[in-house]
Amino acid sequence: MSRPAPIRPGPGRGHPAAPAPPPGRGAAPTMRTRTTTLLTLAALLPHVLPACEPAGGAAQTAALEASAAARPQYVDSARTIEEELRRFRATLTEEPTALEHGERSRDALIRRFVRALETSDTAALLALHLTRAEFAYLYYPFTQYTRPPYELSPALLWFLIEQNSEKGLVRLLRRYGGRPLGYVGYLCEQAPQLEGANHLWHECRIRRKVASGELIEERLFGSIMERDGRYKFVSYANDL
Repeated sequence: MSRPAPIRPGPGRGHPAAPAPPPGRGAAPTMRTRTTTLLTLAALLPHVLPACEPAGGAAQTAALEASAAARPQYVDSARTIEEELRRFRATLTEEPTALEHGERSRDALIRRFVRALETSDTAALLALHLTRAEFAYLYYPFTQYTRPPYELSPALLWFLIEQNSEKGLVRLLRRYGGRPLGYVGYLCEQAPQLEGANHLWHECRIRRKVASGELIEERLFGSIMERDGRYKFVSYANDL
């Protein structure tokens, strides 16, 4: 799989220089094109997706989901991806250079995830996925979603990721929080997807033993990202 060309930051924090257009790129996508792309991605993105959802009762969960759904997102098709990224980064107070609190291996990351879920440790679960700043500086500049036909602004892509993750984490905690999972291992795609310095594993599944003794496989989170020897979840989107 070819490695996507990153958006390379220019001098000064948060002000990326405009790169040369990718080979074969024509005029900027129209609003209709972006709308069509968005509708397509709404169906495709659940496997990609960071969450910030605490555990709680049904009323609290419903209120959190309603609040998230009410957050409006706007796309100005006249702005370049580089300008959209500059504006997105301007809202941040940090510029990370590594995945903070990430684990040193994929195995360790998933074991920590299982322990946190079994103890309903929301703080630990939150620490295991990308932050908004890590998304802006370490994930987004290299993703395929910066280029046609999937071109999305960082604000919109983060919104989609966050929505799917919030729903996924709520479902995880409702279904399995605070009880033994019966974890025996996991399976992931054999080869990661390469995006710049990032390695992404998709479609990972937890293998666990249920009360009947049967072994089952479930997708309980989205993609796993490795960068410079550190691993975190891009998302808690799942099949629950």
